[in-house]
Amino acid sequence: MDIYRVKPGTQVDLSQYPPDDKSLFAVSKSEGKKATKKLNRHLEALQELMYAEDKHKMLIVLQATDTGGKDGTIRHVFDGVNPQGVKVASFKAPTPEELAHDYLWRIHKHTPGKGEIVIFNRSHYEDVLVVRVHNLVPPEVWGRRYAQINAFERMLAEEGTTILKFFLHISKDEQKERLQSRLDEPEKNWKFNVGDLKERALWDEYTRAYEAVLSETSTEWAPWYIIPANRKWYRNLVISNVLVKTLEGFDMHYPEPEENLDEVVIE
Repeated sequence: MDIYRVKPGTQVDLSQYPPDDKSLFAVSKSEGKKATKKLNRHLEALQELMYAEDKHKMLIVLQATDTGGKDGTIRHVFDGVNPQGVKVASFKAPTPEELAHDYLWRIHKHTPGKGEIVIFNRSHYEDVLVVRVHNLVPPEVWGRRYAQINAFERMLAEEGTTILKFFLHISKDEQKERLQSRLDEPEKNWKFNVGDLKERALWDEYTRAYEAVLSETSTEWAPWYIIPANRKWYRNLVISNVLVKTLEGFDMHYPEPEENLDEVVIE
């Protein structure tokens, strides 16, 4: 998986990361889907073990442009996992109460506790993406947030949270096709927002903002992965592999049972 992991200190140029790449797994679409389902069953077992052991914490950050596939990733990669141990936090425009606090205030309370996996559907990175592209705060304000975010994530890591961050990388042409499908297919009309077209017009500005995020905030304790996401099945396969390999590395064990259970008789 290291070919998609951004090494700390790397200056990222997204034009060098093909969004339709599938070089890591030489399989067909149908084979890739089967492999993902198999990984999903393993992920279910590992997540159940993590919940039972009640020791580790995992934070997964998903970021992407509009139509990038955050919802689809959650739906397919985590299909069947125990909802007691997996939570999703979605971050939209901040409320007046949230704006009255520092920008990380609303984030911190959603971070995982022991035994939990928490998925951020968008995240604290909106405060160096949207606010930068739309000039919501001065450059000197969002410019210092990279270091603040790194320090925040380091604190979480030092307190026992494993952090994985995935940028779902799609092309502008792929986004056009996905937006068009939302118009053409009646069951997808509800997903279409005219405002998405205004954001699409800022594609180049968002690209530069994402390149800065990936360059400035991929660290040893909270790495970014640039996931080729034009092919949804390949995106799911890559992310599933990263998650399973990471969870396997925890070397987890079920808690020891109470003593003398063999003498218990249930009448």
